[in-house]
Amino acid sequence: MGKTVRSRSLEDMPCGNTVAMVGPDQYITKNDILTNEKEVDPHPIRAMKFSVSPAVRVAVSCKAASDLPQLVEGLKRLAKSDPIWLFVPLRNLGAYCCWSWLINYNLEASRVCLSSSLFVVGVRLHCFAGGVEIARVAFLAPSWLFDFAPMTFPSYWIESYDILIKSNNGSSLGCEDKMVKFTADELRRIMDLKHNIRNMSVIAHVDHGKSTLTDSLVAAAGIIAQEVAGDVRMTDTRQDEAERGITIKSTGISLYYEMADEALKNFKGERAGNEYLINLIDSSGHVDFSSEVTAALRITDGALVVVDCVEGVCVQTETVLRQALGERIRPVLTVNKMDRCFLELQVEGEEAYQTFQRVIENANVIMATYEDPLLGDVQVYPEKGTVAFSAGLHGWAFTLTNFAKMYASKFGVDESKMMERLWGENFFDPATKKWTSKNTGSPTCKRGFVQFCYEPIKQIIKTCMNDQKDKLWPMLSKLGVTMKTEEKDLVGKALMKRVMQTWLPASNALLEMMIFHLPSPAKAQKYRVENLYEGPLDDQYANAIRNCDPEGPLMLYVSKMIPASDKGRFFAFGRVFSGKVSTGLKVRIMGPNYVPGQKKDLYVKSVQRTVIWMGKRQESVEDVPCGNTVAMVGLDQFITKNATLTNEKEVDAHPIRAMKFSVSPVVRVAVSCKVASDLPKLVEGLKRLAKSDPMVVCTMEESGEHIVAGAGELHLEICLKDLQEDFMGGAEIVVSDPVVSFRETVLEKSSRTVMSKSPNKHNRLYMEARPLEDGLAEAIDDGRIGPRDDPKVRAKILSEEFGWDKDLAKKIWCFGPETTGPNMVVDMCKGVQYLNEIKDSVVAGFQWASKEGALAEENMRGICFEVCDVVLHADAIHRGGGQVIPTARRVIYASQLTAKPRLLEPVYLVEIQAPEQALGGIYGVLNQKRGHVFEEMQRPGTPLYNIKAYLPVIESFGFSTALRAATSGQAFPQCVFDHWDAMSSDPLEPNSQAGQLVADIRKRKGLKEQMTPLSEFEDKL
Repeated sequence: MGKTVRSRSLEDMPCGNTVAMVGPDQYITKNDILTNEKEVDPHPIRAMKFSVSPAVRVAVSCKAASDLPQLVEGLKRLAKSDPIWLFVPLRNLGAYCCWSWLINYNLEASRVCLSSSLFVVGVRLHCFAGGVEIARVAFLAPSWLFDFAPMTFPSYWIESYDILIKSNNGSSLGCEDKMVKFTADELRRIMDLKHNIRNMSVIAHVDHGKSTLTDSLVAAAGIIAQEVAGDVRMTDTRQDEAERGITIKSTGISLYYEMADEALKNFKGERAGNEYLINLIDSSGHVDFSSEVTAALRITDGALVVVDCVEGVCVQTETVLRQALGERIRPVLTVNKMDRCFLELQVEGEEAYQTFQRVIENANVIMATYEDPLLGDVQVYPEKGTVAFSAGLHGWAFTLTNFAKMYASKFGVDESKMMERLWGENFFDPATKKWTSKNTGSPTCKRGFVQFCYEPIKQIIKTCMNDQKDKLWPMLSKLGVTMKTEEKDLVGKALMKRVMQTWLPASNALLEMMIFHLPSPAKAQKYRVENLYEGPLDDQYANAIRNCDPEGPLMLYVSKMIPASDKGRFFAFGRVFSGKVSTGLKVRIMGPNYVPGQKKDLYVKSVQRTVIWMGKRQESVEDVPCGNTVAMVGLDQFITKNATLTNEKEVDAHPIRAMKFSVSPVVRVAVSCKVASDLPKLVEGLKRLAKSDPMVVCTMEESGEHIVAGAGELHLEICLKDLQEDFMGGAEIVVSDPVVSFRETVLEKSSRTVMSKSPNKHNRLYMEARPLEDGLAEAIDDGRIGPRDDPKVRAKILSEEFGWDKDLAKKIWCFGPETTGPNMVVDMCKGVQYLNEIKDSVVAGFQWASKEGALAEENMRGICFEVCDVVLHADAIHRGGGQVIPTARRVIYASQLTAKPRLLEPVYLVEIQAPEQALGGIYGVLNQKRGHVFEEMQRPGTPLYNIKAYLPVIESFGFSTALRAATSGQAFPQCVFDHWDAMSSDPLEPNSQAGQLVADIRKRKGLKEQMTPLSEFEDKL
């Protein structure tokens, strides 16, 4: 009757009828027997038996913690409303895993089929601590969930458990221990062993299989079941990442491994015991999110570079490798998606070897191009163990070490000798049992790698796929691989995946490679300190970073802010380079605009909580020593994107150098609220968005428009989705069409020296503009030349590389905009009185003018302004900032307009992969969009062509859609910001293309469409 709307009250109801009662609902859960109060001896009516059992379980929690009472009440009501639904408030079992999760995972892992013909009758749980069984709990279904709660021993005793599930057809299913194999306390213990830590990121081109490969490492640490590794993509924690199948935000995860003595016997470096802590960061491969990669690289020391063996080294592989080597990060390589060679393409051994050789060679070319003498040789070599071969999806991988160990004893040679024979020009002929350095032409003579690595794998995969189990088991027993009984029943791909995972587990090969060939923080910080620390390299802070000293002063770099589950709060995520950070510690926060000795962008605050990151969950710890990554609570109001933290009393510490991004926020949209009353939400949401993404820039125009700038269409789309859904609680926003940022520059020296007078007509400034030398603007962008450099060092670079006069190079007043941009003011005056008094005012006027140029109020780029002469009033009161700042701005505009001003537009480097028949369509679309191709080459061994072209960003909207339409979906573009290009037309002519653009930009910004004429800025004597 439950949902009937009409009901009538009756005095009583005789037997034989159905009835609904009001009142007893608080005392009845699902079903019960009612009798008269005085009838104390009747037996109950038998309980119902259901033909199904509550076998599928989910865990529910509240999004906002304050909703917990509503959730509990709601669950009670739900349990009442459905006859079979079970609701249990589960207590934690063991360190980290809930009972529902455990049963769920184990049932799934053992592939138990729960249907009405086989439902669980009973479960027995054995719990162990210190190798001794401390409890054995048995219960019958379906009540076992309830019986489980009053266990008599403290839950944290349990180290492992075995579950025996009994079904009603008499069979038993065993499930072994699937508990997380480490606790926060264990992790904290290893954090002190700085030689046993590896901070590493996983980097690659989009879709080369980073997240999938990361799963294997996470599985080895016991966070997810080995059987589902490769499918879970544990580090893709956002819903949109799962839907799009790409990684957007870089995700950190701390993993604990214990290595066997046997595995470490050849390890030459320093270590303390066999336990290792790997702080792993899986980052994005999509170019729009390469700022996430930069943030990840800053706090790691090593990188696992993943390259698809079929696609090879792509544009983003090069970008991330360049970024990594720029941060002095040592790479190791894995050639991924090996399974494609065996299953999809079915290539022969020699051809596969040539493909892998080419991939490794291409990666090494990039590494050699950007290598740093302090890092030493960063190139990778299979025979030295710095290259792995993997199939992330199937969870297997190997390095030549695996096979060298296997064959060394067989041939009676040394492992290192065997490794050299397994790569390069080494051939073996089983008929003569001899090694040669070239192919003898005998049909049995094959390259070492093919004979001993590729062919055995191919053989086993083929046997599994053809289901020839009679051949398979003897082969596996020869290799010393034992399969579990239930695994022997698998067939086809599932069998192949399991066999390969057991024989060549990806985690072992990759871990060994990372532990042997990537540096510990103690080793890496010795050569990274120069790149990191801005102050003198011999002060106590630089020395503490160099020695990774836990007793030294705290130096911590926050590289990104991670949104927390509480609305609007953020974790500050970063790396401790020296000292220790602990809960409750008071720290000095130096923001990106902090200048030593000044109070700007400087805060002193307490860390509320220190947290370590373990995938989707966080664990609080008391303190975190140097060499580790950490997340902190309570600092989010004082840090926008990144900052340096040190102890409260360390007032003379310099900050750690800010990160340089390889992309620029060149695509902008204006956002506004649909409902005017949501404006406060929008303003607050934009602040949070600016914190959450290392790259995005949120500004407010003079016209009151809110502008969001990002690296590309996809980046903006994700940012706006975050803004609306996460930071504004779903309030609707209106987004303009994307627009592009331009820059203003000049082509030649000013045609004459221009002069402007101050408002009181008592001061005159004379100035000229000229373009900066080729490559100088880029050097300033890259941070090679900047305002904080030692003037002597800067003068040396300018005179040697750019042909400046040494004395002139010492007279640079400032850079701009934002004090670090690619424009400068140089003092050319001779013998002028009071010049130093007005220096700050001229600099302030220049910062203002270089941020909003004369053409369309866009940033200036690549202009050097020379102060030629100054005439000032004798009284200080008549030459104050109010007189000089606007004058400096006007004279800068006048000198810009007399030096052939031009607009610079941003240009993407586009890489397109496509088969030959699609080339015509690609050229057609590029020509329409003002793009031009500068390289076209066929990929050796494939029918695909690789095309590189330059494409103006303004033309890139809808480019990928047009390209797919023109090539029937065969072409895949990847755009990455490459350079600024001067537009050929003159913006001062209203009818030219640049003139039209200037008018459009001015109109959009709410300025007068006509440019302010030169006569407004220049004065006559």
